[in-house]
Amino acid sequence: MLVRVRAAAITRDELTWPVDRLPAIPSYELSGVVAEGVGAGEEVFALTPFDRDGVAAEYAVVPASVLAPKPRTLTHIESAALALAGLSAWQGLFGHGRLGDGERVRVLGARGGVGHLAVQLVRAQIAAEGEPADLVFDTVGGEQLRGAVGSGARVVSVAEEADGAVYFVVEPNREQLVELAKRADAGDVKPAIDSVFPLEEAAAAFARVGERGKRGKVVLDLGA
Repeated sequence: MLVRVRAAAITRDELTWPVDRLPAIPSYELSGVVAEGVGAGEEVFALTPFDRDGVAAEYAVVPASVLAPKPRTLTHIESAALALAGLSAWQGLFGHGRLGDGERVRVLGARGGVGHLAVQLVRAQIAAEGEPADLVFDTVGGEQLRGAVGSGARVVSVAEEADGAVYFVVEPNREQLVELAKRADAGDVKPAIDSVFPLEEAAAAFARVGERGKRGKVVLDLGA
């Protein structure tokens, strides 16, 4: 489907991801409006497949199978910021992590882009400092990840591979986006936004992504 992109979120290091052609369009996290055909005028958001050009452009052709209705209560900027990070949190917790009712989880990197959404998704299941956890969801890697392995908890990481932990790369998933949108519209989930740049300042936006001290996603605003 042809989508008029209103906002495209970007991810650290994505300019280093391998591609089979240059030039290539970055960003795989969008919110926008269906431009023509069936569903024209509908507001949608998505994580798009990584094996094709991204969506940091005025228009993008997106597989209909990955598009979900945009959360009603979020802006296009916020919806774009929710797509990849929200799916990473959802898949880490409920897919690979198999978090069940009554289980406790510890989120490593709880203030980060993925971590703060994971915390929002499982508020009542967060293990307090010093309490045992059934699941550790790692978003930072390094010593924290290695320290979690062997704790007796299941360990899932979106940051790096480690013996004793399940590592995964997030995948597009329309049904999970629908669930995330429901949670957002219920007031349970809202992504943090660090900064917003116009498309013409994409270089500055990627520079910001690489800086320390960010609090939330960096998003490209493609306007109305």
